[in-house]
Amino acid sequence: MIYLVTGGSGFIGSHLVERLLKNGHSVINVDNFDSFYNYQIKIKNTLEAVGKSTDFTFEDKEADIQKLIFMTDSANYQLYYQDIRDIEGLRKVFERHQIDVVIHLAALAGVRPSIERPLEYEEVNIKGTLNLWELCRDFKVGKCVVASSSSVYGNNKKVPFSEADIVDEPISPYAATKRSGEILGHVYHHLYGIDMVHLRFFTVYGPRQRPDLAIHKFTKLISAKQGIPFYGDGSTARDYTYIDDVIDGIVKSIMYIQQHKPVYEIINLGENQVVTLQEMVLAIEENLQQTAIKNKLPMQPGDVQLTHADITKARTLIGYAPATDFHFGIKKFVEWFLRNAT
Repeated sequence: MIYLVTGGSGFIGSHLVERLLKNGHSVINVDNFDSFYNYQIKIKNTLEAVGKSTDFTFEDKEADIQKLIFMTDSANYQLYYQDIRDIEGLRKVFERHQIDVVIHLAALAGVRPSIERPLEYEEVNIKGTLNLWELCRDFKVGKCVVASSSSVYGNNKKVPFSEADIVDEPISPYAATKRSGEILGHVYHHLYGIDMVHLRFFTVYGPRQRPDLAIHKFTKLISAKQGIPFYGDGSTARDYTYIDDVIDGIVKSIMYIQQHKPVYEIINLGENQVVTLQEMVLAIEENLQQTAIKNKLPMQPGDVQLTHADITKARTLIGYAPATDFHFGIKKFVEWFLRNAT
């Protein structure tokens, strides 16, 4: 099978590319190496995903990405340095390949930055997504698996969060763009018969996690004996989901959508266990054998108090079975961090 993965050099995307290649499939990776975080991290992600040495000499972003494209090009993997906002650039990718399924992971991520840059989030997360679906329509690509987010639930008072819950009260532009993607996806399913599965990810963590995300950021700061930003009283809680479990859920969603028609589904991918901020910091402290210096701050605009996934539908529909205990997942992450910090 030939899979197009947008954002295939990011955290989740690079793990998915690695899994698809190991399973014997062909992958087209579309990534714009956005400056949201250091492009060098994405280069290392890409090299790891395709089984290449990460011993890369960095010089200049444009030249480095072109070198990466040359280094990784093969019969079953191609990387396109391409922004999803550029529909004509994307069209060339669709023209060159007979794509079976689009797995759309690319997005501008982050709740807090979206409050500062809402128009940019709309442009990438809504317009960019619509560009892909327009091309799926034009080139008869009838299967899409799409990254959504637990942020669409906002401060949902009913827990755990179910796909059947009403999610009409997002509290950040990022969440609003993700909910818009789900709604617009239904339009393309209804009008053009494009089968879709939208996956609501719940706080994914593990090796290659973005450095701006809490677990990675806190691990780095604690290991360097620097203060961590500790928002609120430590009672905020998240359904932290280990990367291996998320990838398993994505792969099972791909299998489901290929085996069924018509399909329009929204599915939670969480771990179904809730961990407070205080517990998360303690787990990192224990694995680093260091004590955190907490810089206590008020809650931030757009942050939710709790996320907790009801994964009944995922278990029933696609056979999703998350298996990674949070403490074991933190242990694996810290081991990866320490290997890569030296």
